[in-house]
Amino acid sequence: MYLNIIVVVTILSYIVGIIISMSILLENRDPSKTLSWMMMFVLLPGIGIMIYIFSGRNIRKHKLFKAKTKSKNLNERQLFENLEVVKHIVNLQKKMLDDGELIKDVSPMKERVIRLLFNLGQFPYTTNNKVEIYKDGNEKFARLLEDIEAAKSHIHLEYFIIKDGEIAKKVKKALIKKARQGVDVRILYDDLACWRFKIKRDFLHDLKEAGVKYAAFLPTKFPLLGGQLNYRNHRKIAIIDGRVGYMGGLNIGDEYIGKKKKFGYWRDTHLRIEGVATHMLQMIFLIDWYLTTNEILTDEDFTPRIESLGDKAIQVVGTGPDSKWEDIHYAFFSAISQAKERVYIETPYFIPDESLLKAIKTASLSGVDVRIIFPSIIDHYAVNIASYSYFEEVLAAGGRVFLYQPGFIHSKMIIVDDEIASVGSSNIDLRSFMLNFEVNAFIYDKELIKEITDLFYLDQDNSKELLKENFRTRNIVVRLAESIARLFSPLL
Repeated sequence: MYLNIIVVVTILSYIVGIIISMSILLENRDPSKTLSWMMMFVLLPGIGIMIYIFSGRNIRKHKLFKAKTKSKNLNERQLFENLEVVKHIVNLQKKMLDDGELIKDVSPMKERVIRLLFNLGQFPYTTNNKVEIYKDGNEKFARLLEDIEAAKSHIHLEYFIIKDGEIAKKVKKALIKKARQGVDVRILYDDLACWRFKIKRDFLHDLKEAGVKYAAFLPTKFPLLGGQLNYRNHRKIAIIDGRVGYMGGLNIGDEYIGKKKKFGYWRDTHLRIEGVATHMLQMIFLIDWYLTTNEILTDEDFTPRIESLGDKAIQVVGTGPDSKWEDIHYAFFSAISQAKERVYIETPYFIPDESLLKAIKTASLSGVDVRIIFPSIIDHYAVNIASYSYFEEVLAAGGRVFLYQPGFIHSKMIIVDDEIASVGSSNIDLRSFMLNFEVNAFIYDKELIKEITDLFYLDQDNSKELLKENFRTRNIVVRLAESIARLFSPLL
């Protein structure tokens, strides 16, 4: 009897798998992802269907985000005139770039990436900026707490993870103090990543009592059955008074200040931007807040006039599964494919698509110095081991891979020649490029690029090189596990 039930369930699972596969085919998704899902349905009947229900549905085709309706409302209700101002600025900058007036002595690579980002998502090129670079959470949070203490108008925080602990309590205490002084404080957090808030209500209750407003981005009543499991807000940004902005790889949690034994020292890269680029971070927050709460925020204090502060050239780029293009992905590909001297990458996850992997290998085979720094500590097993199968190809093409030793490296940055650097929340993986809401800064200032490059060299000095001859002799079981994980890498 039990055998008959198993046979019937298996047959039904295959039938449902075929129906879902037809639906996926009609959506014209990335072929590798489509094939991975079909393989999942064949190898894991029933289980594969459940995984798809939990995390596989396409946000672009379902009512989950309602992006078109929301965008229409943005225009009809005039969320803020700055949206139109930005479009106007970008159009003017396009013309100036054409006429050679936007940047003096611009290189072909820099011009192409700037123009690409103009066309992809209306991301303006800003120069009135002052930038500080932090290499770990202790540096970043010390400065952030100072800026929170100095806030006069508003504080906006948007984080993938806010985990109750030592640093979260310090941030909470500072926010409560400012809220009681009359400063507007708003917090956006990713609901799935912060599911612990549903259990530890005291953290949010204390904020609410003080007048802090907060909201969960893409809330899930049941985190494993919500349908939007795949689409996370991976951004880590803070905006103080519309003048100071933070962005990078650091969430709010004790591991990010090196307080977790599993990881030890947590090496990350985060930026403090004071200047016009902060307005783009602000606009990303205001749109995300509106899409989450339906509250329209139009106060002029959110984008104040910025006096002359510095000369650092930055394009802030926000992207997500609701975007028409994979903005950060395209920009990385464009820069790497034009590299002449070096491509340096730091990422905790390395699962590129075929096009980006080919660009990296082509650069290396063309004599470009390609180096990747990756953590030696494993935090997400399937993702980490899948990365090694890609490293095999990079090494074969002449690239170099280094494993960071002092602790866990979570830094997300790319350096191409002395022309472009990018720092932000995006990993080199398909999830960041296609599924998550991310934000990166593309930096064109040579002094900042040198500072970021020096950080890379310091990290390399603290890393062990993964040598090709040693890599080839690894255990057959390990190699098989890497290859299997790679098959499902489009779904990781």
